[in-house]
Amino acid sequence: MLELIQTYWLYFLVGQYPNGPLGGLVLTVLLATCGLVLALPLGIAFGLARLSPWRWLRWPVTGLVYVVRGVPLLMVIFWAYFFLPSVTGVKTDQFTTMLIALVVFDAAYLAEIVRAGVRGLPRGQAEAARALGLDYGRSMRLVLLPQALRSMLPSLVNQFVSTIKETSLGYIIGLAEVSFIATQINTQVFTRPAEVYSILGLTYFLMCFGLSRFAFWLERRLARRSIPTAAARQVSS
Repeated sequence: MLELIQTYWLYFLVGQYPNGPLGGLVLTVLLATCGLVLALPLGIAFGLARLSPWRWLRWPVTGLVYVVRGVPLLMVIFWAYFFLPSVTGVKTDQFTTMLIALVVFDAAYLAEIVRAGVRGLPRGQAEAARALGLDYGRSMRLVLLPQALRSMLPSLVNQFVSTIKETSLGYIIGLAEVSFIATQINTQVFTRPAEVYSILGLTYFLMCFGLSRFAFWLERRLARRSIPTAAARQVSS
């Protein structure tokens, strides 16, 4: 295994770069990061639309979220790879196609995280905002959403973990992410698949387990900080 790492570590890390397109582990992390960052504002918009008092806005977004959450990511990738070019007439590369699929897919899940975060706030927060004369939009923007986003941080980290694992489906459309590179390394050495895929599995485990522990630590830290705040509210009431 050490011999494989010494021989192919650079190829495993960045693919053919700089003599070719970027790939490998760096591409996986870059794709997951871009997907989550771009999906976050869309997910917030969808989540607020799900909470909207206007049916003409709430119902279509709710239907879209249910459809995306009800199908596997592989189907969304196929839609982005085959359906969008036939409708728009624009053929995207593998990275852009996978990024579009991740943004749409993650936005649907982030919408539910946002909705749950806002619903989980004490009812008095919304009542206080209305007592100050704030309308729905301003109360969400100035009072409710900032508090919800803070409590959502552990869930966002967990969603990033899921996104990292979801990038492996880019293999289906020929995207040179880390699992695709591992398969290419396996075809070169041919007789050592157990070692190649053990390294791949260990790489995913270290990334995802480390982020999961960070999310757990963050959740506990936020919980400890919320205890004095809740106690202060009880005393003031």
